[in-house]
Amino acid sequence: MRPVQCPARKRNSQVADKLTQLVTDALSRAASEPGGLPLYAGKSDPGLFPNTAAAKPAAHKCLADELLRAVGTEPKVRYALSEKGWDFLLASVNPKQVLEDFVRVLEAREGEVDELLSTARRMADSLHGLKAAVSRVLPVIQQPTPPGPPSLKGSGENRLATLVETASSSQASRSNAPSPLPSSPLPFREGGPGGVGETASLPAAIREYLAARRGPTDCTLPELFRALPNTEPLTLGAFHDCLREMHADGALALHHWTGPLYAMPDPQFALMIGHGVAYYASLKSGQ
Repeated sequence: MRPVQCPARKRNSQVADKLTQLVTDALSRAASEPGGLPLYAGKSDPGLFPNTAAAKPAAHKCLADELLRAVGTEPKVRYALSEKGWDFLLASVNPKQVLEDFVRVLEAREGEVDELLSTARRMADSLHGLKAAVSRVLPVIQQPTPPGPPSLKGSGENRLATLVETASSSQASRSNAPSPLPSSPLPFREGGPGGVGETASLPAAIREYLAARRGPTDCTLPELFRALPNTEPLTLGAFHDCLREMHADGALALHHWTGPLYAMPDPQFALMIGHGVAYYASLKSGQ
């Protein structure tokens, strides 16, 4: 005859088995997370125990028996496995199962690391692409473009250069103030062996004009270019090369344009210095 089990004893046994399972599951999670986990799981954060009424007695037992130790401080206290917790876990669970749990966690972490590395590589490629785009656009902005309305056809570089030139022309046409630029080049000359007639060197002419110039602001590069002597043809490239050499030698200070590029008048005179667009020049103190 089969012995009859008391219903109350059966329920108590089921509760004890469920409590033990919750404890061993929580300790296994803690063992695979040395940095600790919250005691209860949240909406988006994993925890050692599910945030249910049935799991609270198991959590209280782990804390009362010192199977878990607190890691961190309020308000984000986490719990990791203690020495007693390790002893309890290894005595209650097959070590092979614990090792398999660790392997699964390592594989998951490896996938997360691969995803982070892939994201970092995509960000690096995007930064290189942006730098390449800037290096292609700036020379187009610096070159003069033929007058005319902006066209929607052609490459993006041509459209951008045309829009900048159109905005600059519109701004200049709306202004009724007299232009601060000299109407003709200033006659910077030095006396040669035969008297007057030899043109001053380009760096000397730049220094002489900036030293003689009076004004509340630094000299713009368009003004400086147009003020130089034109007895010999001066190309924009030679002008920029001279400015860069004087800037590198410490004889000249070049200052960046701080406004939007579309508002820059005569953008073809600007040049790249470092990570900025230089548009103003002044003599350094002591020059």
